[in-house]
Parts: sequence; C-alpha cells; structure tokens
Amino acid sequence: HWSDTAEQTRFLKNYYIADVSVGNVSSVIDGEKLLSMDVSLERISEEPQILVYHTHGTEAYIDSKKGVEADTVVGMGDILCEELTKRGFSVLHDRATYDYVNGKDNRNYAYTTARPQIETLLEEYPSIEVILDIHRDSGAARKTTIDGKDTAQIMLFNGLCRNADGPISYLPNPYLDDTLAFSLQLNLLGKERYPGLMYKLYLKNYRYNMHFTGHCMLVELGTQNNTVEEAQNGVRYLAELLHE
Repeated sequence: HWSDTAEQTRFLKNYYIADVSVGNVSSVIDGEKLLSMDVSLERISEEPQILVYHTHGTEAYIDSKKGVEADTVVGMGDILCEELTKRGFSVLHDRATYDYVNGKDNRNYAYTTARPQIETLLEEYPSIEVILDIHRDSGAARKTTIDGKDTAQIMLFNGLCRNADGPISYLPNPYLDDTLAFSLQLNLLGKERYPGLMYKLYLKNYRYNMHFTGHCMLVELGTQNNTVEEAQNGVRYLAELLHE
C-alpha cells in the first residue's frame, strides 16, 4: 500500500536506481497508481504504430567490428523491428546516428538534434503510438543466462523532468506517469518471464525526448562491455516482452 512509508521505501529500493540529480522521488513514483494503469495497445498493421530510433546510434559493444552497423545499437534496432513485425506490428525504424553528424561527434547535443526529426515523423505518421529509443549503457558488462544463452540485461530509463528542487518548468511532460507505468510494468513482466533479464529501472533528471506519447521508452541494452551476441539475444527477449 503506497500510504505505508516502509512499503514505499522498500519498493523504490528494490526496483529503482535514482540518480542524485532527481532528489527524493517518493512523491513522483506511486507504485500502486503505476501498476493500475492500462498501458496495452490494440495492434494495428496498416500504418506504423511503433517507432524505433537511436539518440546515440554509434554506440557499440566490446567485440563490435569497426564500421559494421549491424554490431551497433542500430543493428539491434533492426532485429527489434524484425521481431515485432513477425508478431504483427507495423514498425518504422529511424536509423540515423544523431550522436555523429556531418562527420563530427554530436553526442552532447544528440537529444536536441533528434527532437525535430521525431516531430516530423509523428506528423507524417500520426498512427505512431510507441516510441522506443535503443541505447547501450557504459560500465561493467551486465549479463545473465536465459535458455542456455548469455544475454545482455536490459535497463529501462526514465527522465523525471525534475531536479532536487522539484519539477523543471521548461521541460514539461504530460505523459510522465504513462511512461513510468510503461517501463515499470514491462520491467516486472520481464522479471516474471525471464528471471535475471531486467536490471533495476534508472531515474534521471531531464526529459530525454520522452514527452511525445504515453508509450515512450528508453532502453539500455547491456553496456559497451557486453558482446554483440549477448545484445542480440537480449533484444529478442525485449521484443517478446513488448508484444506480450
């Protein structure tokens, strides 16, 4: 019960990692509310319903071959799109590398660069309801074994549009609760279906272009120290969880 402070503390500790930048998140994360929200969708196939893209499209893995796009997160996006299409979804894949523009590193401005393109795609395809930004994290490898296969763990990431002092007024997100519900429910489903696959949910301060629909999700598919094969295995399980 969310009115029980001890339960609230236990829940946040067990399921979330809150960056120091967001301060106390107990007033933002209401577990009972998020679990009661309906985040399901009716599948359509006539027009794109799902957009897959990559704010940091050059991100790769420990054994990625230089210049081989299939070994980057864009390649993981290709697999995700293929798997979702097999399950009857209509998917659009934006394969641009917003962190590398005109031959130059653009990582620090990648979210800003990506935003107008996402807006253009939503105008062109108003049928899009789900937006998935596929990344890989930094740090030590995160992996588990599922069905005998080494598999990259999945960490779902939410921007709270707030800092330690409270909401950031210039970063509104009318879909904040929806995106929090979407990630939490997917995380819990993953824990149930594939124990070990899901890492804790990560909360940070800014918006990260998660304000376009109620079904925006930022996915960290392993880290730079996972292998390409581990990431490929992980993204296939992600497709199955999204479908379910």
